Amino acid sequence: MTADRTFWILPCLALLTVLAAAVGLRIGAYPLTLEGAMHALDQLWSGAAPQTAEDRVLLDIRGPRVLAGLIVGAALAGAGVVYQGLFRNPLVSPDVLGVSAGAGLGAVVGIFLSLPAVMIQMLAFCVGLGTVALVYLIAAAVRGRDPTLVLVLGGVVVGALAGAAISLLKILADPYDQLPAITFWLLGSLASVRGTDLWNVLPAVLLGLLPMVLLRWRINVLSLGDEEARALGIEAGRLRAIIIAAATLMTASVVAIAGVIGWVGLVIPHIARMLVGPNFERLLPAAMLLGASYLVLVDTLARSMARIEVPLGILTAVVGAPFFLWLLWRGRHGWS
Repeated sequence: MTADRTFWILPCLALLTVLAAAVGLRIGAYPLTLEGAMHALDQLWSGAAPQTAEDRVLLDIRGPRVLAGLIVGAALAGAGVVYQGLFRNPLVSPDVLGVSAGAGLGAVVGIFLSLPAVMIQMLAFCVGLGTVALVYLIAAAVRGRDPTLVLVLGGVVVGALAGAAISLLKILADPYDQLPAITFWLLGSLASVRGTDLWNVLPAVLLGLLPMVLLRWRINVLSLGDEEARALGIEAGRLRAIIIAAATLMTASVVAIAGVIGWVGLVIPHIARMLVGPNFERLLPAAMLLGASYLVLVDTLARSMARIEVPLGILTAVVGAPFFLWLLWRGRHGWS
């Protein structure tokens, strides 16, 4: 991977993200003209209230949705890069420790109890973090074994228990009201995201991103293994706990507002690694830019390809499953 190539890739990915956002703002059930979009942006800049239908569509509905796609896609892709590097496994995604299953359980409980949307999001966020904390407690209690393996196995077990609880609540839920809402949430969607949701989730995403940026060179060392990290004077266990907590915070916060959106944290880091190489300093921004543009484009397709909106989890699986099979075939030649 030459320096000249990586120097140009990041600006190109940034341009792709801007273009994807422009496409997302332009396309929809209510088409926006360039003149209408510029007028709406002028209203936003001046602080005036929306005046026309185009203003309301852009500022109240489509604008927050595109911003949510950028934030959610970037967060899931960034968390995926971290998890794959820490666990040194190309098949790891952000929900490996059960954060998505835990967040899903929290949201399902909220929907089952007919709580307000804000409480549903809060439950999803708190239970998602609590699930990973439980996995870490299990790993701490099991000593004398590979800590990375214990974390993964603990995540599988706790995630399976959360999935069983979700299935039980789906059986008990009202089939005409609660069950469709539960099913739609578990498949992921940005349809219900509003501006206030973005202001609630953005601080958590930035707080999780901060340790990744500050400790980026240490994450490179940690990806080599615990013994190599200790040889360079890095406390591997403490660093791993900090980075996993940061990645989990990012994942739980975006899952709380968007539902369970699979494959983004698995597929996008691999594409970014092919473009810029394994160096975490370049890999993290490349993956986040690529994830942001990817999810905005997928969401645009989800709300425009049919008369009814298609859940994001379906479309991301359509792309992710073939890529996963290709990855298994390519894995015969190794992974870097």
